[in-house]
Amino acid sequence: MGERAAGTEGPGPGGMGPWRFVVWFGVVSLLADFVYEGARSVTGPLLASLGASALVVGVVTGAGEAAALGLRLVSGPLADRTRRFWGLSIAGYALTVLCVPPLGVVGVLWAACALVVAERVGKAVRSPAKDTLLSHATAVTGRGRGFAVHEAMDQVGALVGPLTVAGVLALSSDAYGPALGVLAAPGVAVLGLLFWLRARVPDPEAYERQAPAPAKAPPPDGWLPAAFWTYAAFTATTTAGFATFGVLSYHLVQRHLMTAPWVPVLYAAAMAVDAVAALATGWLYDRIGPHVLAVLPVLAAAVPALAFTHTTGLAVAGSLVWGAAMGIQESTLRATVADLVPPRRRATAYGVFAGVVGGASLAGGALTGALYGHSIPLLITVVAAIQALALLLLAVTGPRRA
Repeated sequence: MGERAAGTEGPGPGGMGPWRFVVWFGVVSLLADFVYEGARSVTGPLLASLGASALVVGVVTGAGEAAALGLRLVSGPLADRTRRFWGLSIAGYALTVLCVPPLGVVGVLWAACALVVAERVGKAVRSPAKDTLLSHATAVTGRGRGFAVHEAMDQVGALVGPLTVAGVLALSSDAYGPALGVLAAPGVAVLGLLFWLRARVPDPEAYERQAPAPAKAPPPDGWLPAAFWTYAAFTATTTAGFATFGVLSYHLVQRHLMTAPWVPVLYAAAMAVDAVAALATGWLYDRIGPHVLAVLPVLAAAVPALAFTHTTGLAVAGSLVWGAAMGIQESTLRATVADLVPPRRRATAYGVFAGVVGGASLAGGALTGALYGHSIPLLITVVAAIQALALLLLAVTGPRRA
């Protein structure tokens, strides 16, 4: 375990070492998040300015998230079958960055709705292939640290994008055309970097073939290993008992603990905590393995106990704990998938895993939202019980790395 986690910065394919590949891919994700998180930060008011009702906004954004997760059940197996990981990654990123700038100028509700959903389809197309490409380099750098660095850079873009859009809106008297049009520049940079990376490293799997500890041989039936499914059960359980930031922010504003303009600031702070938690747990994962995942149910149980109080300080603390849990979900959970599944089925695994997380997230959002309206003490108790079950599942079926 220690030898694999340490990794080396050898020349690698195309003369690019694995850490350089991870960092450059992190720059791609940073710029892409700059684009689509900038747009997502104003999707609601943009659609409303075109005449959308709250129902339409909810349906369109919900359909987009469903597409972003559910379609990975198709794009994951497609990537494994065709082995066109670079092609699918570039196509997915291209769809995203090409859909965002026109949002501010189409001027027609149905077209704007179509662009919102198409941007999320782009994420579904690229994500399994992108995670597979990244997993090859992290076989050398250490799964936890590699995915953690990528997630931390991702969150920088998630901070800068919305702040840039907000600044341009303020300077342009709330004109969406310039605010979203400025996102074309990082979008062009995303595509340029991707083509450059593909030219430099056409076969990232070479990193994994050179790693000191190769992945396990694929199971005889050629499908996903049993360890992956038990791990997916743990992930589904802990995610189903995880409150969404939408419910947290609703509580803060409705209980007059925080005014609406301060909610994005708190969200930005939570994203900063997300990045720190990803780096910390990624480093621990490479040292002690999947045991570090035990902290996730503990954090998830603490979120409602802190956030749904009537004290501003505790509610803010709960939101920051939510950010820490998100950091683990977005980095270390993905790293574990790469260690459980051999390369030839890994994109499929990432697609299935996204479907599991998406379904569990929908259940968790509905559960916490319904219980919040009924009884906050009951909500806290139910979430704690779900997370206790998740801990039990982890202890009984705890994943073992290849």
